[in-house]
Amino acid sequence: MTTLTRTDSAPLTISGVMPHLSVSATIDGPRSEGGIGALMPWANRLWFITYVAHTDGTGGGTGLFEVNERMEITKRPESVVGTYANRMIHSASSQLVMGPHFIDIHGNVRTVTELVGHRLTASMPHLTDIANKVYVLTMEGLLFETNVYTLETTLLFDLLKELNVSEKCYPHFKGGWTKDGRLVVANNTYDEQEYLGQKSDGRLAQWDGQTWTILEEQPFCEVTSSGEAPLFATGFDKASAILKTFTNGEWSTYRLPKATQAMDHMWFTEWPRIREVETERLLMDFHGMFYEMSHNAFGGKIWGVRPISTHLRMIPDFCSWRGMLVLAGNQVTPIMDSNLLAGEPQSNLWFGKTDDLWSFGKPAGWGGPWWETEVKAGVASDPYLMTGFDRKVLHLTHESSQEVSFDVQIDFLGNGTWKKYTTIKVSEDGYAHHVFPDGFSAHWVRIVPQADCKASAHFIYS
Repeated sequence: MTTLTRTDSAPLTISGVMPHLSVSATIDGPRSEGGIGALMPWANRLWFITYVAHTDGTGGGTGLFEVNERMEITKRPESVVGTYANRMIHSASSQLVMGPHFIDIHGNVRTVTELVGHRLTASMPHLTDIANKVYVLTMEGLLFETNVYTLETTLLFDLLKELNVSEKCYPHFKGGWTKDGRLVVANNTYDEQEYLGQKSDGRLAQWDGQTWTILEEQPFCEVTSSGEAPLFATGFDKASAILKTFTNGEWSTYRLPKATQAMDHMWFTEWPRIREVETERLLMDFHGMFYEMSHNAFGGKIWGVRPISTHLRMIPDFCSWRGMLVLAGNQVTPIMDSNLLAGEPQSNLWFGKTDDLWSFGKPAGWGGPWWETEVKAGVASDPYLMTGFDRKVLHLTHESSQEVSFDVQIDFLGNGTWKKYTTIKVSEDGYAHHVFPDGFSAHWVRIVPQADCKASAHFIYS
Protein backbone atom coordinates (compact mmCIF):
# COMPACT_ATOMS: atom_id res chain seq x y z
CA MET A 1 0.00 0.00 0.00
CA THR A 2 1.17 3.53 -0.76
CA THR A 3 0.83 6.08 2.03
CA LEU A 4 1.25 9.82 1.46
CA THR A 5 1.75 12.24 4.35
CA ARG A 6 3.44 15.46 5.31
CA THR A 7 6.48 15.30 7.57
CA ASP A 8 5.28 18.03 9.91
CA SER A 9 2.29 17.77 12.24
CA ALA A 10 0.11 20.37 10.52
CA PRO A 11 -1.02 19.54 6.96
CA LEU A 12 -1.30 22.47 4.59
CA THR A 13 -4.95 23.55 4.56
CA ILE A 14 -6.48 26.12 2.21
CA SER A 15 -10.12 27.07 2.84
CA GLY A 16 -10.88 23.63 4.24
CA VAL A 17 -9.01 21.75 1.51
CA MET A 18 -5.80 19.78 2.07
CA PRO A 19 -3.95 19.46 -1.25
CA HIS A 20 -2.13 16.28 -0.25
CA LEU A 21 -5.50 14.45 -0.04
CA SER A 22 -6.36 15.08 -3.69
CA VAL A 23 -6.87 12.13 -6.02
CA SER A 24 -6.46 12.11 -9.79
CA ALA A 25 -7.34 9.85 -12.66
CA THR A 26 -4.57 9.07 -15.11
CA ILE A 27 -4.25 11.19 -18.25
CA ASP A 28 -2.92 8.45 -20.50
CA GLY A 29 -5.64 6.38 -22.11
CA PRO A 30 -9.24 7.54 -21.68
CA ARG A 31 -9.22 10.90 -19.87
CA SER A 32 -12.37 10.46 -17.86
CA GLU A 33 -13.68 11.63 -14.49
CA GLY A 34 -12.02 11.38 -11.11
CA GLY A 35 -14.95 12.19 -8.84
CA ILE A 36 -15.35 10.99 -5.26
CA GLY A 37 -18.58 9.01 -5.35
CA ALA A 38 -19.00 7.98 -1.72
CA LEU A 39 -17.36 8.48 1.66
CA MET A 40 -18.01 7.02 5.10
CA PRO A 41 -16.40 6.84 8.55
CA TRP A 42 -15.63 3.19 9.31
CA ALA A 43 -13.00 1.07 11.06
CA ASN A 44 -11.44 4.14 12.72
CA ARG A 45 -10.73 5.94 9.47
CA LEU A 46 -12.48 7.81 6.65
CA TRP A 47 -13.12 5.73 3.53
CA PHE A 48 -13.91 7.05 0.08
CA ILE A 49 -14.17 5.67 -3.43
CA THR A 50 -13.67 7.44 -6.73
CA TYR A 51 -15.30 7.02 -10.12
CA VAL A 52 -14.69 7.35 -13.81
CA ALA A 53 -17.37 8.03 -16.42
CA HIS A 54 -16.84 5.00 -18.64
CA THR A 55 -17.56 1.30 -18.07
CA ASP A 56 -14.71 -0.59 -19.73
CA GLY A 57 -12.46 -0.73 -16.66
CA THR A 58 -9.57 1.08 -18.35
CA GLY A 59 -7.69 4.01 -16.94
CA GLY A 60 -6.04 4.39 -13.58
CA GLY A 61 -5.60 6.44 -10.44
CA THR A 62 -9.14 5.88 -9.20
CA GLY A 63 -10.05 3.37 -6.53
CA LEU A 64 -10.72 2.80 -2.84
CA PHE A 65 -8.95 5.11 -0.38
CA GLU A 66 -8.71 5.55 3.38
CA VAL A 67 -7.66 8.56 5.48
CA ASN A 68 -6.45 8.12 9.07
CA GLU A 69 -6.55 10.50 12.04
CA ARG A 70 -3.16 11.96 11.02
CA MET A 71 -4.63 12.91 7.65
CA GLU A 72 -2.54 10.30 5.87
CA ILE A 73 -4.14 8.94 2.72
CA THR A 74 -3.74 5.33 1.57
CA LYS A 75 -4.92 3.81 -1.67
CA ARG A 76 -6.06 0.29 -0.90
CA PRO A 77 -4.49 -2.56 -2.91
CA GLU A 78 -7.98 -3.97 -3.52
CA SER A 79 -8.81 -0.90 -5.65
CA VAL A 80 -10.39 -1.39 -9.05
CA VAL A 81 -11.23 1.15 -11.75
CA GLY A 82 -14.94 1.76 -12.07
CA THR A 83 -17.91 4.03 -11.48
CA TYR A 84 -19.09 3.68 -7.88
CA ALA A 85 -21.21 5.90 -5.65
CA ASN A 86 -22.96 3.42 -3.34
CA ARG A 87 -22.41 3.10 0.39
CA MET A 88 -24.27 1.68 3.38
CA ILE A 89 -23.62 -0.18 6.61
CA HIS A 90 -24.89 -3.76 6.76
CA SER A 91 -25.43 -3.84 10.50
CA ALA A 92 -26.08 -7.58 10.93
CA SER A 93 -22.63 -8.46 9.55
CA SER A 94 -20.87 -5.24 10.64
CA GLN A 95 -19.65 -4.48 7.14
CA LEU A 96 -19.40 -1.31 5.10
CA VAL A 97 -20.63 -1.79 1.54
CA MET A 98 -18.84 0.69 -0.74
CA GLY A 99 -18.62 0.18 -4.47
CA PRO A 100 -18.05 -3.54 -5.10
CA HIS A 101 -16.23 -3.86 -1.76
CA PHE A 102 -17.28 -5.24 1.63
CA ILE A 103 -15.18 -3.83 4.49
CA ASP A 104 -15.26 -5.31 8.00
CA ILE A 105 -14.75 -3.48 11.31
CA HIS A 106 -11.00 -4.17 11.18
CA GLY A 107 -10.59 -2.63 7.71
CA ASN A 108 -10.28 -5.91 5.84
CA VAL A 109 -11.62 -5.61 2.29
CA ARG A 110 -13.33 -8.19 0.09
CA THR A 111 -14.42 -7.48 -3.47
CA VAL A 112 -17.44 -8.83 -5.35
CA THR A 113 -15.99 -9.79 -8.72
CA GLU A 114 -19.39 -9.92 -10.42
CA LEU A 115 -20.06 -6.26 -9.56
CA VAL A 116 -16.71 -4.74 -10.56
CA GLY A 117 -17.71 -4.05 -14.18
CA HIS A 118 -21.00 -2.36 -13.31
CA ARG A 119 -21.57 1.31 -12.48
CA LEU A 120 -22.91 0.95 -8.92
CA THR A 121 -25.13 3.74 -7.63
CA ALA A 122 -27.02 2.45 -4.58
CA SER A 123 -26.89 -0.30 -1.97
CA MET A 124 -30.07 -1.09 -0.05
CA PRO A 125 -31.26 -3.33 2.80
CA HIS A 126 -32.98 -6.51 1.64
CA LEU A 127 -36.76 -6.80 1.91
CA THR A 128 -36.97 -10.41 3.10
CA ASP A 129 -33.45 -11.50 4.13
CA ILE A 130 -32.01 -8.39 5.75
CA ALA A 131 -29.53 -10.38 7.87
CA ASN A 132 -27.78 -12.03 4.93
CA LYS A 133 -28.32 -10.03 1.74
CA VAL A 134 -28.27 -6.54 0.25
CA TYR A 135 -29.58 -5.11 -2.99
CA VAL A 136 -27.22 -3.29 -5.35
CA LEU A 137 -28.45 -1.00 -8.14
CA THR A 138 -26.49 -0.09 -11.26
CA MET A 139 -26.71 3.07 -13.31
CA GLU A 140 -27.91 1.00 -16.27
CA GLY A 141 -30.91 -0.24 -14.26
CA LEU A 142 -29.78 -3.71 -13.23
CA LEU A 143 -30.82 -4.73 -9.73
CA PHE A 144 -28.70 -7.38 -8.01
CA GLU A 145 -28.81 -9.06 -4.64
CA THR A 146 -25.56 -10.08 -2.92
CA ASN A 147 -25.00 -12.41 0.00
CA VAL A 148 -22.89 -10.43 2.46
CA TYR A 149 -21.05 -13.53 3.67
CA THR A 150 -20.43 -15.60 0.53
CA LEU A 151 -20.56 -12.59 -1.87
CA GLU A 152 -22.69 -14.73 -4.20
CA THR A 153 -24.49 -12.27 -6.48
CA THR A 154 -27.69 -12.77 -8.46
CA LEU A 155 -29.32 -10.51 -11.06
CA LEU A 156 -32.96 -9.92 -10.10
CA PHE A 157 -34.30 -7.34 -12.55
CA ASP A 158 -33.52 -5.32 -15.63
CA LEU A 159 -35.43 -2.20 -14.64
CA LEU A 160 -35.47 -0.80 -18.17
CA LYS A 161 -37.90 -3.59 -18.99
CA GLU A 162 -39.77 -3.63 -15.68
CA LEU A 163 -40.38 0.14 -15.70
CA ASN A 164 -40.92 0.62 -19.44
CA VAL A 165 -37.88 2.82 -19.86
CA SER A 166 -36.75 3.19 -23.47
CA GLU A 167 -33.68 1.11 -24.29
CA LYS A 168 -32.61 3.98 -26.56
CA CYS A 169 -32.46 6.42 -23.66
CA TYR A 170 -29.36 7.03 -21.56
CA PRO A 171 -30.28 5.21 -18.33
CA HIS A 172 -29.08 7.02 -15.24
CA PHE A 173 -30.42 5.18 -12.20
CA LYS A 174 -29.18 6.88 -9.05
CA GLY A 175 -30.73 6.38 -5.62
CA GLY A 176 -32.57 3.49 -4.04
CA TRP A 177 -33.69 2.39 -0.59
CA THR A 178 -35.99 -0.05 1.18
CA LYS A 179 -38.44 0.88 3.93
CA ASP A 180 -41.95 0.00 5.05
CA GLY A 181 -42.06 -3.15 2.94
CA ARG A 182 -41.11 -1.49 -0.33
CA LEU A 183 -37.97 -1.06 -2.41
CA VAL A 184 -37.88 2.33 -4.16
CA VAL A 185 -35.53 3.25 -7.01
CA ALA A 186 -34.90 6.43 -9.00
CA ASN A 187 -33.78 7.10 -12.57
CA ASN A 188 -32.92 10.71 -13.44
CA THR A 189 -32.83 10.42 -17.24
CA TYR A 190 -33.47 13.96 -18.52
CA ASP A 191 -32.24 15.94 -21.49
CA GLU A 192 -33.73 18.28 -24.09
CA GLN A 193 -36.18 15.63 -25.30
CA GLU A 194 -37.72 15.47 -21.82
CA TYR A 195 -37.77 19.27 -21.64
CA LEU A 196 -39.61 19.46 -24.96
CA GLY A 197 -42.06 16.75 -23.91
CA GLN A 198 -40.94 14.34 -26.63
CA LYS A 199 -40.30 11.51 -24.15
CA SER A 200 -40.25 10.88 -20.41
CA ASP A 201 -37.80 8.20 -19.25
CA GLY A 202 -37.17 9.48 -15.74
CA ARG A 203 -38.67 7.24 -13.07
CA LEU A 204 -39.52 6.86 -9.42
CA ALA A 205 -40.80 3.34 -8.83
CA GLN A 206 -41.41 0.90 -6.02
CA TRP A 207 -41.44 -2.88 -5.65
CA ASP A 208 -43.40 -4.58 -2.87
CA GLY A 209 -41.71 -7.93 -3.36
CA GLN A 210 -44.17 -8.98 -6.04
CA THR A 211 -45.09 -6.07 -8.33
CA TRP A 212 -43.33 -3.01 -9.67
CA THR A 213 -45.34 0.22 -9.57
CA ILE A 214 -44.30 3.42 -11.37
CA LEU A 215 -44.85 6.40 -9.08
CA GLU A 216 -43.47 9.20 -11.26
CA GLU A 217 -42.31 9.52 -14.87
CA GLN A 218 -40.04 12.44 -14.06
CA PRO A 219 -36.30 12.43 -13.28
CA PHE A 220 -35.63 11.39 -9.67
CA CYS A 221 -32.23 11.21 -8.03
CA GLU A 222 -32.04 10.36 -4.33
CA VAL A 223 -34.08 7.83 -2.34
CA THR A 224 -33.18 7.40 1.31
CA SER A 225 -34.29 7.21 4.91
CA SER A 226 -32.56 7.29 8.26
CA GLY A 227 -33.82 5.68 11.43
CA GLU A 228 -37.48 6.46 11.96
CA ALA A 229 -37.48 9.26 9.41
CA PRO A 230 -39.87 9.14 6.45
CA LEU A 231 -38.71 7.73 3.15
CA PHE A 232 -37.49 10.69 1.09
CA ALA A 233 -37.12 10.96 -2.70
CA THR A 234 -35.81 13.97 -4.61
CA GLY A 235 -36.48 14.79 -8.26
CA PHE A 236 -37.25 17.66 -10.59
CA ASP A 237 -39.17 18.74 -13.65
CA LYS A 238 -39.37 21.94 -15.69
CA ALA A 239 -41.29 23.69 -12.95
CA SER A 240 -39.18 23.08 -9.83
CA ALA A 241 -37.23 20.71 -7.66
CA ILE A 242 -39.41 18.02 -6.05
CA LEU A 243 -39.35 16.37 -2.64
CA LYS A 244 -41.59 13.33 -2.15
CA THR A 245 -42.09 11.66 1.22
CA PHE A 246 -43.64 8.36 2.23
CA THR A 247 -45.16 8.30 5.69
CA ASN A 248 -48.25 6.77 7.29
CA GLY A 249 -48.70 4.60 4.21
CA GLU A 250 -48.98 7.52 1.77
CA TRP A 251 -46.77 9.46 -0.63
CA SER A 252 -46.85 13.26 -0.41
CA THR A 253 -45.34 15.72 -2.89
CA TYR A 254 -43.67 19.02 -2.04
CA ARG A 255 -41.92 21.44 -4.37
CA LEU A 256 -38.72 23.40 -3.77
CA PRO A 257 -36.93 26.22 -5.61
CA LYS A 258 -34.07 25.50 -7.98
CA ALA A 259 -30.96 27.35 -6.91
CA THR A 260 -29.56 26.67 -10.37
CA GLN A 261 -30.67 25.25 -13.69
CA ALA A 262 -27.17 24.03 -14.45
CA MET A 263 -28.39 20.72 -13.00
CA ASP A 264 -31.37 20.34 -15.34
CA HIS A 265 -29.77 17.38 -17.06
CA MET A 266 -29.20 13.78 -16.02
CA TRP A 267 -25.41 14.08 -16.24
CA PHE A 268 -25.20 17.26 -14.21
CA THR A 269 -27.33 16.20 -11.26
CA GLU A 270 -24.46 14.28 -9.70
CA TRP A 271 -25.38 12.39 -6.55
CA PRO A 272 -27.61 14.73 -4.54
CA ARG A 273 -27.81 13.31 -1.02
CA ILE A 274 -29.79 13.38 2.22
CA ARG A 275 -27.51 12.41 5.14
CA GLU A 276 -27.41 12.63 8.92
CA VAL A 277 -24.51 14.98 9.64
CA GLU A 278 -25.11 15.70 13.31
CA THR A 279 -26.88 13.23 15.58
CA GLU A 280 -30.52 13.15 14.50
CA ARG A 281 -30.03 16.15 12.21
CA LEU A 282 -30.49 15.68 8.48
CA LEU A 283 -28.85 17.69 5.73
CA MET A 284 -30.14 17.66 2.15
CA ASP A 285 -28.18 18.87 -0.86
CA PHE A 286 -30.28 19.26 -3.98
CA HIS A 287 -30.22 21.39 -7.12
CA GLY A 288 -27.51 23.69 -5.79
CA MET A 289 -28.95 24.31 -2.34
CA PHE A 290 -28.39 22.88 1.15
CA TYR A 291 -31.38 22.33 3.43
CA GLU A 292 -31.76 21.42 7.08
CA MET A 293 -34.33 18.66 7.63
CA SER A 294 -35.90 16.83 10.53
CA HIS A 295 -36.36 13.11 11.07
CA ASN A 296 -39.88 13.76 12.29
CA ALA A 297 -43.13 13.58 10.35
CA PHE A 298 -45.80 14.40 12.87
CA GLY A 299 -49.33 13.87 11.63
CA GLY A 300 -47.91 12.64 8.35
CA LYS A 301 -46.38 16.08 7.59
CA ILE A 302 -42.68 16.74 7.23
CA TRP A 303 -41.26 19.46 9.44
CA GLY A 304 -38.35 21.83 9.40
CA VAL A 305 -37.37 21.95 5.72
CA ARG A 306 -35.21 25.06 5.85
CA PRO A 307 -32.83 26.39 3.17
CA ILE A 308 -29.28 26.97 4.42
CA SER A 309 -27.26 28.16 1.43
CA THR A 310 -26.70 27.97 -2.29
CA HIS A 311 -23.47 26.69 -3.78
CA LEU A 312 -21.72 25.95 -7.06
CA ARG A 313 -19.86 22.86 -5.85
CA MET A 314 -20.35 19.36 -7.22
CA ILE A 315 -20.83 17.36 -4.01
CA PRO A 316 -21.23 13.63 -4.71
CA ASP A 317 -21.41 12.73 -0.98
CA PHE A 318 -20.88 14.16 2.48
CA CYS A 319 -20.61 12.92 6.06
CA SER A 320 -19.40 13.80 9.55
CA TRP A 321 -15.99 12.51 10.68
CA ARG A 322 -14.06 13.29 13.86
CA GLY A 323 -16.17 16.37 14.54
CA MET A 324 -15.87 17.73 11.02
CA LEU A 325 -18.27 17.95 8.11
CA VAL A 326 -16.62 16.39 5.06
CA LEU A 327 -17.78 17.19 1.52
CA ALA A 328 -16.65 14.98 -1.36
CA GLY A 329 -15.80 16.69 -4.62
CA ASN A 330 -15.76 16.25 -8.35
CA GLN A 331 -13.63 19.08 -9.60
CA VAL A 332 -13.60 20.13 -13.25
CA THR A 333 -13.05 17.13 -15.51
CA PRO A 334 -12.43 16.94 -19.28
CA ILE A 335 -14.67 13.91 -19.77
CA MET A 336 -13.35 12.11 -22.86
CA ASP A 337 -11.71 15.42 -23.87
CA SER A 338 -15.13 17.00 -24.28
CA ASN A 339 -13.76 20.20 -22.79
CA LEU A 340 -10.33 21.09 -24.13
CA LEU A 341 -10.06 23.94 -21.63
CA ALA A 342 -10.17 21.59 -18.61
CA GLY A 343 -7.13 19.70 -17.39
CA GLU A 344 -6.26 16.63 -15.37
CA PRO A 345 -9.24 14.78 -13.82
CA GLN A 346 -8.96 15.32 -10.07
CA SER A 347 -10.98 15.74 -6.89
CA ASN A 348 -10.55 16.43 -3.21
CA LEU A 349 -12.33 16.63 0.11
CA TRP A 350 -13.47 19.74 1.99
CA PHE A 351 -13.29 19.77 5.79
CA GLY A 352 -15.19 22.20 7.99
CA LYS A 353 -18.04 22.49 10.48
CA THR A 354 -21.70 21.98 9.68
CA ASP A 355 -22.35 25.58 10.70
CA ASP A 356 -19.90 26.75 8.01
CA LEU A 357 -22.57 26.01 5.42
CA TRP A 358 -24.44 29.15 6.53
CA SER A 359 -21.49 31.19 5.22
CA PHE A 360 -21.92 29.82 1.70
CA GLY A 361 -24.16 31.64 -0.78
CA LYS A 362 -27.39 33.11 0.58
CA PRO A 363 -30.53 31.04 -0.16
CA ALA A 364 -32.10 32.09 -3.44
CA GLY A 365 -33.89 30.33 -6.26
CA TRP A 366 -36.85 30.09 -8.58
CA GLY A 367 -39.57 27.68 -9.60
CA GLY A 368 -43.17 26.94 -8.85
CA PRO A 369 -45.93 24.37 -8.88
CA TRP A 370 -46.98 24.89 -12.53
CA TRP A 371 -45.19 25.26 -15.85
CA GLU A 372 -47.76 25.47 -18.66
CA THR A 373 -49.80 22.95 -16.70
CA GLU A 374 -53.41 21.95 -17.27
CA VAL A 375 -55.11 22.81 -13.96
CA LYS A 376 -58.62 22.21 -12.67
CA ALA A 377 -60.92 24.61 -10.86
CA GLY A 378 -60.74 24.17 -7.08
CA VAL A 379 -57.80 21.74 -7.22
CA ALA A 380 -54.83 23.09 -5.28
CA SER A 381 -51.27 22.91 -6.52
CA ASP A 382 -48.56 21.00 -4.71
CA PRO A 383 -47.18 22.87 -1.68
CA TYR A 384 -44.17 25.04 -2.59
CA LEU A 385 -41.50 26.02 -0.07
CA MET A 386 -41.71 29.63 1.09
CA THR A 387 -39.60 29.89 4.25
CA GLY A 388 -36.00 31.06 4.47
CA PHE A 389 -35.89 33.63 1.65
CA ASP A 390 -35.88 37.43 1.98
CA ARG A 391 -37.74 38.68 -1.09
CA LYS A 392 -40.45 36.87 -3.00
CA VAL A 393 -42.33 37.51 -6.24
CA LEU A 394 -45.08 35.36 -7.75
CA HIS A 395 -45.65 35.40 -11.53
CA LEU A 396 -48.97 34.06 -12.87
CA THR A 397 -50.18 33.51 -16.42
CA HIS A 398 -52.78 31.39 -18.15
CA GLU A 399 -54.14 30.50 -21.58
CA SER A 400 -57.88 31.08 -21.40
CA SER A 401 -60.38 33.29 -23.22
CA GLN A 402 -61.76 34.57 -19.94
CA GLU A 403 -60.44 36.17 -16.78
CA VAL A 404 -59.27 33.61 -14.21
CA SER A 405 -58.87 34.18 -10.47
CA PHE A 406 -56.24 32.34 -8.45
CA ASP A 407 -56.34 32.00 -4.66
CA VAL A 408 -52.94 32.11 -2.97
CA GLN A 409 -53.00 30.01 0.20
CA ILE A 410 -50.30 29.73 2.86
CA ASP A 411 -49.48 27.15 5.51
CA PHE A 412 -47.51 29.12 8.08
CA LEU A 413 -47.60 26.34 10.69
CA GLY A 414 -46.21 23.73 8.31
CA ASN A 415 -48.80 21.12 9.30
CA GLY A 416 -51.18 21.31 6.36
CA THR A 417 -53.39 24.08 7.81
CA TRP A 418 -54.04 26.27 4.79
CA LYS A 419 -55.28 29.87 4.98
CA LYS A 420 -56.18 32.19 2.13
CA TYR A 421 -53.61 34.97 1.71
CA THR A 422 -55.01 36.78 -1.32
CA THR A 423 -56.79 36.35 -4.65
CA ILE A 424 -55.08 37.39 -7.87
CA LYS A 425 -57.19 38.06 -10.97
CA VAL A 426 -55.52 37.45 -14.32
CA SER A 427 -57.16 38.81 -17.47
CA GLU A 428 -57.91 36.64 -20.49
CA ASP A 429 -54.71 35.11 -21.88
CA GLY A 430 -53.07 37.47 -19.42
CA TYR A 431 -50.33 37.88 -16.88
CA ALA A 432 -50.12 39.21 -13.33
CA HIS A 433 -47.55 39.28 -10.59
CA HIS A 434 -47.53 39.80 -6.85
CA VAL A 435 -44.66 41.14 -4.75
CA PHE A 436 -44.80 39.85 -1.21
CA PRO A 437 -43.79 42.30 1.54
CA ASP A 438 -40.12 42.14 2.48
CA GLY A 439 -39.61 39.49 5.12
CA PHE A 440 -43.07 37.95 4.64
CA SER A 441 -42.88 34.20 4.97
CA ALA A 442 -44.81 31.02 5.58
CA HIS A 443 -43.63 27.47 5.50
CA TRP A 444 -45.54 26.46 2.37
CA VAL A 445 -47.57 28.26 -0.29
CA ARG A 446 -49.97 26.86 -2.90
CA ILE A 447 -52.23 28.15 -5.68
CA VAL A 448 -55.87 27.25 -6.26
CA PRO A 449 -57.39 28.16 -9.66
CA GLN A 450 -61.05 29.11 -9.85
CA ALA A 451 -61.43 27.89 -13.44
CA ASP A 452 -60.00 25.18 -15.68
CA CYS A 453 -57.09 26.45 -17.76
CA LYS A 454 -53.47 25.97 -18.75
CA ALA A 455 -51.46 28.00 -16.24
CA SER A 456 -47.97 28.80 -15.03
CA ALA A 457 -47.16 29.84 -11.47
CA HIS A 458 -43.53 30.78 -10.89
CA PHE A 459 -41.91 32.17 -7.76
CA ILE A 460 -38.60 34.01 -7.75
CA TYR A 461 -36.87 34.23 -4.37
CA SER A 462 -33.88 36.45 -3.71
